[in-house]
Amino acid sequence: MCQNEVGINGWTSMPADAGAIFGGQPFINEPRSLSIDEIKFPSDHSIVEKTLQYVKRVLHPETFNHSMRVYYYGKYHYEALNISRPWLTYSAGMAITQQQFPQQAAVLSPVTWALTCLLHDLGTAEENLTATRMSFDIYGGIKALQLLEDFGANLDQAKAVDEAIIRHEDMGVDGTITYIGQLIQLATAYDNTSIHPRIKEFWKIIHPSTREQVNRAHTRLDWSKFFSSTIRKEEAIKPWCHSTHLVNFAEEIENNALMKQLE
Repeated sequence: MCQNEVGINGWTSMPADAGAIFGGQPFINEPRSLSIDEIKFPSDHSIVEKTLQYVKRVLHPETFNHSMRVYYYGKYHYEALNISRPWLTYSAGMAITQQQFPQQAAVLSPVTWALTCLLHDLGTAEENLTATRMSFDIYGGIKALQLLEDFGANLDQAKAVDEAIIRHEDMGVDGTITYIGQLIQLATAYDNTSIHPRIKEFWKIIHPSTREQVNRAHTRLDWSKFFSSTIRKEEAIKPWCHSTHLVNFAEEIENNALMKQLE
């Protein structure tokens, strides 16, 4: 295995307990406002483009927009940092990443992040949610791996995306998780509930103007109502599912006070 791929594809080990990372505070470094014009989506990368067209066909519009918001919450323009990364086709990194975890941001591939965001809720697609007794995140990760292999993605990258998707509801306190797994947890929790069980005043991790711009660009389409209904549906037909690990998850989504004005 190529050691460089560890950082590029987000395999770097992180504490599973996000509270330990942030030391009980909402951020490590105070976030600043970002213009959405600074943020680039790597749609001209062939695998990202194939994936983008696929998810537009199979995901509900509400889920697709959520996936794009998660990407933008994480992405930050590199040119302002004057950092050269010859392997990096797109001059970008992650917003939460760059402002809170600059060491990981310096190497993490925006393509790997884009693929993770686009596919993280694949298991909730109409054709997938009732196709199996498996939990949506686990089945979605397996489907994503198969899809990316069919699209010709780098295998290490595809497996990094797969693991992050499978563990994106795995918000525990013991052990470790991959960096991109922790990042997708943080970004999805921010958009879904704006609260985190281990991070005080978690809503402060994104600057308000950045949040508003992202939600204008990729409107919520009453996401809180839609996704809480999806979770309730999964828990009704699969009472053993991994979503039940997140106590009162549907209620927290439905009562997302921070995003209510943007719905």
